Parts: sequence; C-alpha cells; structure tokens
Amino acid sequence: MTFSAHATGPLISVIIPTYGREAILCDTLKSLLEQTYSAYEVIVVDQTQNHERETQQFLTQLASENKIALYTVPWANLPAARNYAIERANGSILLFLDDDVELPAGFLAAHAAGFENRPEVGAIAGRVFDRMKLSESTSPPIEQLPPEAMDPGIAWYHIDLVHTTRPQQVLTARGCNMSFRRSVFVEHGLRFDERFEGSAVREESDFCLRFRKTGLMIWYEPAAHLVHLGEETGGCHDVGTRSLTYQNTFYYNHFLMALKNLTPLQLLRFSDRLFDCHILGHPPCNKSGSPIKIISRFGFYSFGFLKASFTLLKPTERNGRRFSQPFDRSSGQKQQSSRTASICASR
Repeated sequence: MTFSAHATGPLISVIIPTYGREAILCDTLKSLLEQTYSAYEVIVVDQTQNHERETQQFLTQLASENKIALYTVPWANLPAARNYAIERANGSILLFLDDDVELPAGFLAAHAAGFENRPEVGAIAGRVFDRMKLSESTSPPIEQLPPEAMDPGIAWYHIDLVHTTRPQQVLTARGCNMSFRRSVFVEHGLRFDERFEGSAVREESDFCLRFRKTGLMIWYEPAAHLVHLGEETGGCHDVGTRSLTYQNTFYYNHFLMALKNLTPLQLLRFSDRLFDCHILGHPPCNKSGSPIKIISRFGFYSFGFLKASFTLLKPTERNGRRFSQPFDRSSGQKQQSSRTASICASR
C-alpha cells in the first residue's frame, strides 16, 4: 500500500471482511476511497470464491493500483477474517467496517479525532444508521444511555447506538463501525473468537467484554457515523434471519458470549431476559405469541445453550482460532506486496 507524503494524523488500517457481495462491495470501497483523510490503508479479506466478472475486475484494479490490499481466504467466518487482517495491518488504529456501508465525508477523521489526546480511550464505537429502519423509526433522540446499558447481564436491551446523540462511555460497539488502538492487539494480545458461527452475532460483544480487562475505555462517538445498508444476502454469513441455520447460531452465539464473560448472577439475568424477549416474544422483540412458535424457539434456545457449553469444554479450541492461523509479521511483511499481486492474478 502507498500513502500520501503529506499525510497527517495516525495511520488507520480500514479492515473490510467480505463474503458473497458484488456491486454493494464495490460501492462500499468507492465510498471509502472518497475520504479526504489521507493516512489510511484498506485491507479487504475476501471469502468469496467466485465473483462476478465486473466485481473481480474492480477489485483487481484497486489492488494493482495499491489502493487496497486484497487477500482471498478459503473459509467464511467473520471473526477469522478480522483476525487475519489484524495480523497484516500497519496502522496505529484498526477500524472495522462491514462490506455494505455508506460513509459520509469526514468519517475517518472522526474516528481518528476520538483517540486524540485521550490515552484512556482504547476503542471508538461509531454511530450506525440502519437503512432498513430509517424510514420507520419513530424513536426520539437519546442524550444519555441509562445505567442498565453498562450492565453486561441486561445491557443488550438498553444500548442504542442509532438514536444516541451524545458522546459517552459505552459497554460495546457495533461490528460494522468500530475502531481500536493497535496496542489492544499487540500488547494485550486480544483476538476475535472464531467459534462464533453463522451471522457471528455477539462476536463483537464478546470481544468488547474481554477488551474491558485492558482497563481502557470504549467511547461512543456519534460524529463517526455511517449508514449500514443491511443487505439481505451476502456479507460474511449469507444466512437469512428466518432460516433454521440462523436460529441455531443466534442462540448459540448469545450463550457462547454469556458463558465466557458473565458472572453466574449476570448469566441468570441474561438468560431470563433472552427467554422473555426472544422466546416469549415480549417487547422489545415483539414476536409472535403462538404456542407452536414459542415451543420451537425454546428448542433452539435450549440447543444453543448446550452447544455453547460443549464448545467451551473442548480443550482443542480454547484459543478460539478455528480458521486463521497466527501470522509472523517479520517474515510476512516482505512478501505482502508480491502475495497480493499473486492472489489477484490467479483469480
């Protein structure tokens, strides 16, 4: 990758895992490359084995022009793609985006500004406007999140990173718009847990809960906002929310996060709230109260708990690396440019 000789500000490594995206991925990259903040690199971890011709030509051209670093991997797992990029990134700030977002002018600068002269801040949680919900949203603006939003047992039903307008400390970030200091990964050795499956829901929550042990703060910065397009297919999972696969992984991922990070009392409250909202369908979930659907959802809930418990008992997976492997930067950096060119040429 090449950077402007007149670049100012910390170098930001923008990491975009992608799977099954075509035109929307190209639009995301175009939106990113229009940013005026000059000190950044773009790392695309592509889990798509066969792109449409136009998409492949676009990606190959960007890589050949050193506008992106393009890596193709043989698996599809969002946390693994993040880990793969972390170990190849050069920036002092690592920014994670989804492959279906629109960025406003000044987006990168807002993330960089969130860390400036604030050593206690180790992560920036950006604001996320969901395209599918913008037209139907009637919720009023929020200045201060309630105390419950910092309680790991029930926070997930009180954190609102869409309508909150005031900068403040938060418990977690949304995976499509979050950045971290490099020290989080180098000095503290944190990585994303590749045992999260499917849509990988709660993988960023799990990471943020473990991040808290560093003593650093996650700071919500509404100025660092974007629009999440929320495409129905593709991404790093390509699993419809109504599918059996999604239902299986949804509860499994929730319990994997909870069993890893919560105290027994927090776990009890978490399980109760998950049951009340997602099984019984009470607000804010507002699901059908049909007895058949409740029984069906309870089956997935129970299976998810058992599967997550079994996963944590496996001694071979305790490092959480199912797909990616630790990368030796000292030997890999010399080959990075030629490897990227070889990947592009072979596709």
